[in-house]
Amino acid sequence: MIDNQSVEQLKDNIDIVDIISNYIEVKKAGANFKANCPFHGEKTPSFVISPVKQIYHCFGCAVGGDAIKFVQEYEKLNYPEALEKIASIMNFSLQYTKGTSNNSEARRVLEEIQKWYVKNLDTHMVAKRYLDERGINQNSIEKFGIGYVGASYELLNFLSSSFLPLPKAEEAGVVAQRDGGGGFYARLTERITFPIYSSSGAIVGFGGRTITNHPAKYINSPQTKLFNKSQLLYGYSKAKESIYRNKKLIVCEGYLDVIMFHQAGFTEAVATLGTALTPEHLPTLRKGEPHIILAYDGDKAGVLAGLKASILLSKSGFDGSIVLFPDGKDPADMLAQGRVQEVANLLRKGQGLISFSIEMIAKKYDLVNPIEKEKGFKEIKDYLSQLSPIIADSYISQASAILGVREEFFGREIENQQFNKNRKKDKRVVNIKSTKDDTGKLSIIKTLIENREFIDEVISVIEPSMFGIYEDLFKLVVSKEESSQLRELLLDDNINLLTKNELKKDLSSFLFKYYNNKIKSISSDTSIPLNKKSFLIRKIKIDILPRLKQGELVTYKF
Repeated sequence: MIDNQSVEQLKDNIDIVDIISNYIEVKKAGANFKANCPFHGEKTPSFVISPVKQIYHCFGCAVGGDAIKFVQEYEKLNYPEALEKIASIMNFSLQYTKGTSNNSEARRVLEEIQKWYVKNLDTHMVAKRYLDERGINQNSIEKFGIGYVGASYELLNFLSSSFLPLPKAEEAGVVAQRDGGGGFYARLTERITFPIYSSSGAIVGFGGRTITNHPAKYINSPQTKLFNKSQLLYGYSKAKESIYRNKKLIVCEGYLDVIMFHQAGFTEAVATLGTALTPEHLPTLRKGEPHIILAYDGDKAGVLAGLKASILLSKSGFDGSIVLFPDGKDPADMLAQGRVQEVANLLRKGQGLISFSIEMIAKKYDLVNPIEKEKGFKEIKDYLSQLSPIIADSYISQASAILGVREEFFGREIENQQFNKNRKKDKRVVNIKSTKDDTGKLSIIKTLIENREFIDEVISVIEPSMFGIYEDLFKLVVSKEESSQLRELLLDDNINLLTKNELKKDLSSFLFKYYNNKIKSISSDTSIPLNKKSFLIRKIKIDILPRLKQGELVTYKF
């Protein structure tokens, strides 16, 4: 975990304009900077960066926040990853808390070993010949950092000569201790190596492909603090820019498939690491909301993996399709043969995930046998019930035709309580108006955003409902919630910030006007008994208004 004090020091030194200009072109516009928003297409700049307030806001799509939020959204990183990315841009050394500070040392071990692996490949002709036979060119070798590792003692000697501690190498997953404490050995030996990176591009482990006919064709790093194969996708850090731009993501089965896809121009390709697609992969797959294409081998194992992945993705609300490569070929083989256009056509004509899932589930059963047919029907109906009602209803006709049962058996509306639970709640939108009264209220709110130490004093004399159409905006300030409307207000130069004295004066004026209006509303309110109505009016006229005229902030609850 990154040390909190280190995080605060980083934040104190961040220049939001400098950080954002590393990603997009920004231009000076008065006191602020402007740019075309990178989060939605536009020709007229509506993306505003405030160097004074250290925030950005798009008046077109309402995204906004600070520099860390920008890097999170642009790079599709989590908070710690964004901090590390900004630190690398600023050449700032983050400190880590006890128990996690050694992660950086383990990563340094991985980085040094990766350089050594790459250097080894240059002198190993057998490994280079294998890569050449698989169609991998030199550009791809360099782009993906492909290397080679020889005998175990060679790695141990390198660690020793480079003063890289064995315990850190063990923590990084590149060496392990023999049983009984008989020393260390290298986990990967006599293999072509593939460095594996996190989403942010930090090295976390390795994969290795045997060239000595070892029974285990591929081996990955073990589970470590840095490496979790159930979350990682090989090639994602290199593919994510294309994924976000093209709204497409290709999931294939292996390192070579990914490399050959990229080499052929399909730079949206990634792969799972020797495991099936898991729920832990879904947050990464969802970034940028791409159309998911499953590109699997057409053998029995590929079909089974494709079915599991299709069911997982469709249940989770993903839009996607699946392609099973024919004739026992995998994508890497076809692309190495120069069949690029054929692969492109296959990807373009993939079968929808839901349609494929229904067909494959049905094929598991002998539909001629009524008992088997009923089992197939129950499994498909259960599958459809886990989709949204509208989507499920769209596939009832297909399921009915494949199974040979009447559509009524499914019911035209399949319940899905989870769908209803997950629907987004409507958000109330506050319209910022420009009357004098509105401007006065908004100046108070803007001042509270900038000077939160004034909030306690204000809420002791004002109820949120007093702000009328700005009640929700006032509540957001008090609760310290993030809001695009608060950012808009901060960047609105037409709304003035108040000093403490000006705030007190404006609050007195605001309350004086409010209580004058309150007299009118009390007088016309037929639900209030006459004696109470008389008391309230006298209280306001004789006690509250005179004190407000003298500049005193009066607390009074009705």
